Amino acid sequence: MKVGVLGAGTMGAGIAQVASQNGCEVVLVDLNQDMLTKAENSLDKILVRLVEKGVVSEDEKINIQGRITYSTDTKDFKASNIVIEAIVEKLEVKHAVFANLETIVSDDCILASNTSSLSIASIGSALKNASRVVGIHFFNPAPLMPLVEIIPAVQTSKATLDASKALIDSWGKVTVLCKDTPGFIVNRVARPFYGEALRIYEEGIADFATIDWAMTELGGFRMGPFTLMDYIGNDVNYAVTESVFAAFYYDPRFKPSFTQRRHSEAGYLGRKSGRGYFNYAEGAVQPEPNKDMVVGQQILDRILAMLINEAFDAVFMQVASAEDVDKAMTKGVNYPKGLLVWAEEIGLKKVLSQLETLFTEYGEDRYRPNPLLKRMAK
Repeated sequence: MKVGVLGAGTMGAGIAQVASQNGCEVVLVDLNQDMLTKAENSLDKILVRLVEKGVVSEDEKINIQGRITYSTDTKDFKASNIVIEAIVEKLEVKHAVFANLETIVSDDCILASNTSSLSIASIGSALKNASRVVGIHFFNPAPLMPLVEIIPAVQTSKATLDASKALIDSWGKVTVLCKDTPGFIVNRVARPFYGEALRIYEEGIADFATIDWAMTELGGFRMGPFTLMDYIGNDVNYAVTESVFAAFYYDPRFKPSFTQRRHSEAGYLGRKSGRGYFNYAEGAVQPEPNKDMVVGQQILDRILAMLINEAFDAVFMQVASAEDVDKAMTKGVNYPKGLLVWAEEIGLKKVLSQLETLFTEYGEDRYRPNPLLKRMAK
């Protein structure tokens, strides 16, 4: 299997590593030679650590690097069976790239996008044969995160879908199938983790540290929403929020936050800028949370109810199966439990009651309970 990867950033380089570790011949292309050099040097360091840990042998290390060709010329994709694009999230750029790729590769080569938020159907519209297009969305870092979302467009053939899924399954990844809708599964269902936490802060119910404490200590999440946004980057997270909001025709469930926008505008981007919701400067003292169990439980219940509602909506609108929604949230963003299983444990009537209380109090559509949740609770 010959795999092409376009884009030598963190994601592209990670996908190339995964493919090579699974025995594929890989061509990693980037127009910027410095990016290719950085990717090659980075992989060398990663492989040295894997040898030290006994994960791969010295021979395997040499073979993994040896199976990757680093190139600045897309014509080197000519012999590829599949090309996975991992470049900037701009539709016009992807259109130009995919139209060009089609002139280089064979007629049966699959053309895949690693986009996290753009329409696969729209990307495929640049192709003369759009039946070969598919979304293959890895999570960062690709070698470590098990989940991959497989997204067929309306144009995607069954053969393309089956072959793509079989390939990624053979790499030992956990694949989920999802409809070509904004945010796919994970970036759609996870929006309230950030959005409702920001809303709780803006209402003055709790500060960043307290909300994070409630979600990690009481909820079992690995990171609180503000720590996670600082890790992702407030500019990146805000851009995705705006994109999803617009793509859903401005559904209030996905409304962005002024707090996040102002932090992004101020350059408080998180860890990468040294300051976000928290201060990451050397010697900075982090704020202590208010460990009031009653307040903490209210925060957890509210955010969790919103997450569960969104998970139900994904199933209701047939974005993915219930099994794949829960699998996506546990394997893609390390949630402590699948949200639908969690809802059963809490009790569907209790979750519904929490949402109805919020909906009555605020009168906002963002809190409307999903019809499937209402039916199942009934």
